Order: sequence, then structure tokens, then C-alpha cells
Amino acid sequence: MTEMILDIRNLKVSIPTDRGMLNAVRGVDLQIAKGETLCLVGESGCGKSLTATSIMGLLPRYAKVTSDRFEMAGQDLTTKTDAKLAKLRGRDVAMIFQDPTSALNPTLTIGRQLTEGVMRHEKLSRKEADARAIEMLDRVGIANPAARLTQYPHGFSGGQRQRIMIASALMGRPRLLIADEPTTALDVTIQAQILTLLGELQADLGLSLLLITHDLGVVAAIANDVAVMYAGRIAEHAPAVDLFATPRHPYTKGLLAAIPVPGVTPRGSELPAIPGRVPGLIGTMQGCAFRDRCAIAGPECAHDPVPRISAGQGQFVECVKAAEVVA
Repeated sequence: MTEMILDIRNLKVSIPTDRGMLNAVRGVDLQIAKGETLCLVGESGCGKSLTATSIMGLLPRYAKVTSDRFEMAGQDLTTKTDAKLAKLRGRDVAMIFQDPTSALNPTLTIGRQLTEGVMRHEKLSRKEADARAIEMLDRVGIANPAARLTQYPHGFSGGQRQRIMIASALMGRPRLLIADEPTTALDVTIQAQILTLLGELQADLGLSLLLITHDLGVVAAIANDVAVMYAGRIAEHAPAVDLFATPRHPYTKGLLAAIPVPGVTPRGSELPAIPGRVPGLIGTMQGCAFRDRCAIAGPECAHDPVPRISAGQGQFVECVKAAEVVA
């Protein structure tokens, strides 16, 4: 039986605003098996980063987070107490943030930032923690790691800072690594290096990986499974190969159509775009959130609840028109 490192059912995140309750995550299910990569994709504002932050327990106290099931590394965290999450963070689950420049403290040395967590969780001595930090910096490709421990973040390039963030996340040898758009701010060459590095580390350490991105090229290179998120819901979930070959949700199909194909898409030609805009998430929402932007939407798309149609083992789509999309 496959061991599940992360199993979340019906995750909801609501944030109070001056205009009403913002229902940013509206019933998300996520499962990640040991050693596998799940990519969470979707356009900006769909709730990807909020989902990841809620898994880490890093949302502000005024955010309301609920779920029917919340299991991580075999532990039931439905209550999500601060004490339980504090013990898991860094040890069982760690996160690589989107912007290493803002995630690293400019007033502390790299060595201090790498070792602080493991000294607390594992009660390592300074010497033992430094030795592990040197090992991790070397593993992520930082030259002369022993000497770099005493340097500050501003002494490193953007790509090096992202590698340091990865090393920091791996210091506690977690079972689940969450990477929130780790290559967004990097040039194409460095992006490829970081993705290759994550793949190598995953194979060596047996990590499970939740990769959040809006770049479907990244998804094609690294994912086992893909969850397509729209307006706080998972619109479609499928193995990566099946999703690219046969998208079943019109939103997924629109995302894939907007990717230029080398040698096929004429240079300088206009790429297809999804018309309209993402609906506001304040208050309640009835029916399919994508229907106002969908070319094949009908009256039935306004009905609640939107049916979840199974398309195979671990594969589903929330769309009454899925058969028409495939056809």
C-alpha cells in the first residue's frame, strides 16, 4: 500500500476583509504519496500559495482554516495546534519560499539561519549543526561551503540564495518539501539548474514534493501528478502525462493552448488567451466559478454542487461539460 505523506480533505481558508469574508480556498483535496511530486498550478490569485501556507500553519491568526482531514507524515493534525505544527515544521515538512531575498534575514549570517532550526528540534551542538550546514550547502552546489557560513545573504547571487533556501529547507531532513514558485525570479538557465537540483535531491533523499507554479513547462519536466486550481478549488487532478494528453476541464485546456510550441507556433504570432477575469471570492459562490469565461458553459453550470467526475484512479474533474472538452 502506498504511504501517503500528505492527505488533506476539504481544506477551506477564509479571511475577513472590509468588504466581507474572502473565501480564498474553498474545499481543496490534496494527497501526496511518498517520493512523488504533485504540482499545484493555476494563475495568480487562485489560492495556491495560501494553500501551502495553511499546510505549514503560517497564516495569521485572523484567518479561518478548517478541514475534514489533515494528516501529515501519519499524524492527525485536524486541530492544527501551534505546538503540533511547530514540531513538524523543519522536521517533517519544510518550505522553499518564492523570494529568497525577502525570506533570508539580511542581518544574520547564512550559518546562523541554516542551523537555528536543527539546533532547536534535534538538540544538536553548534559544531554538529555547522557540519550539517556545510554538507547541505555542498549538496546544493555552493562552492567552499565552510567559508560561506559566516557570510550574509547580500554576498550571494539570486541563484545562490535560492540554493541556500533549499539547503535551509533540507537541514531537518523533512519528508515533505513545499516549493512555492522557487524559480520565478530566476533566469532560464538558473531555473533549469534549480529544477535539476530538486529532482536529484528528491531521488537521493526520498522526498515528497509539492511544487507550486504557474509555469506548465516546469510541470512537464518534474511532476508525477498535477492539480489545476481555479478560484480556490481544484478544477482538475490527473497524472501529468494524462493531463497534457487529454485535458478534461476547459480551464486546463485554455492554459495548455496558451503555451507556444517550438517549431509549430509561428514566431510573433498572438497566443490564445482565456477571455474574462477571475471572479471575486468575497461571499458565497454558486455553480462553476469558470462558467463566465467558458465558451461551452450552459445553464446547468450554474447549479450547485458542481459534480466531481472521476476519470480514473486518482483522477477527477469538476465540470459537467468534461465529455465535450475531451471530444
